[in-house]
Amino acid sequence: MKKLLFTPGPLTTSDTVKQAMLNDVGSRDKAFIEAVKYIRSEMLTLAGVSKEEGYETTIIQGSGTFGVESVISSAVGVNETLLVLANGAYGERIVKIAQIHKINHLVLRFEEDQIVDPEATAAFIAEHPEVTHVACIHSETTTGLFNPIKEIGAICKAANKVFIVDAMSSFGGVQMDIKGWNIDYMVSSSNKCIEGVPGFAFAVIKRSELEKCKGQARSLTLDLYEQWNGLETTGQFRFTPPTLSLMAFRQAMEELKQEGGIAAREARYQQNKQVLDAGMLKLGFQFYLKHDIQGHIITSFLYPTDTNFNFERFYSKLSERGFVIYPGKLSKADAFRIGNIGQIFPADVEALLKAVEEILAEENVLLQMQSS
Repeated sequence: MKKLLFTPGPLTTSDTVKQAMLNDVGSRDKAFIEAVKYIRSEMLTLAGVSKEEGYETTIIQGSGTFGVESVISSAVGVNETLLVLANGAYGERIVKIAQIHKINHLVLRFEEDQIVDPEATAAFIAEHPEVTHVACIHSETTTGLFNPIKEIGAICKAANKVFIVDAMSSFGGVQMDIKGWNIDYMVSSSNKCIEGVPGFAFAVIKRSELEKCKGQARSLTLDLYEQWNGLETTGQFRFTPPTLSLMAFRQAMEELKQEGGIAAREARYQQNKQVLDAGMLKLGFQFYLKHDIQGHIITSFLYPTDTNFNFERFYSKLSERGFVIYPGKLSKADAFRIGNIGQIFPADVEALLKAVEEILAEENVLLQMQSS
């Protein structure tokens, strides 16, 4: 049975993206080197920046966290201090990265159902002049909220701080202004909104900041500068690359173009969310977040209060019907998450909703109607 993944990644991918992995390719083959060159160039185009404007892109083998760790462990020097803005599990992961690499860091925390507050951030930075770098999650998939990256970027620019953005689950599915939002490092991965398969992360970086990373990495394999320098000078990776994932990603980038670019993909994802929200609300589910901070990447729903509801059975029965959702990571409430991204469409969301309704009936779970 073909299953649809209603998760924040890995995602459901098109058959043609999967077919792009059917032919083996060597890491030194001309076709592969050309594909990598194309991906790096096209990534800048998707980000709305260019080499001429002083931006670069590099690729890091591994999951998205590998990319975040590469940036954090390479960008922050021994005499510099990182401020982590955390309101969920992925902000806390950056804190752990800083701890493991013994990076000087401070943490400004917010509740997981609240966005990072720009005013509080500005005040904290003013009180801590030692801060040189600021890191924030854009789409915090712990809950699905969107942090105000544009406003935080303006604060960093005014205070002359380097701004690092984890846009793991948003880049490609949200229109972003890397330059206008004063983002110095933007990190994402292959298996998110561009709809490729897992295998690598990538970063779009302001070249003037990238050059400062030379010689200060705390890891051999995650050395951001040397990774970029190798790709830039030879077109090749320093260590074995995920060849088939990269070939699939090239195809995924072509399909993003065919769909109409990021604007069109964002519109589809937003439509998925609208159908999902209306259907779940009709069934009686409650949202965890207030609507004004909820992004369209993934939505968190509270467990029904009916004692007949058992999430493990609910999850398993959905999976048996071909729908895979995501457990919650919340510390304050029991919740589960449903993603709106990947190669899924409103009709697929309607099918999911029908399955949810059937399972609630089978399990004799009663939900009270909720207002939006």
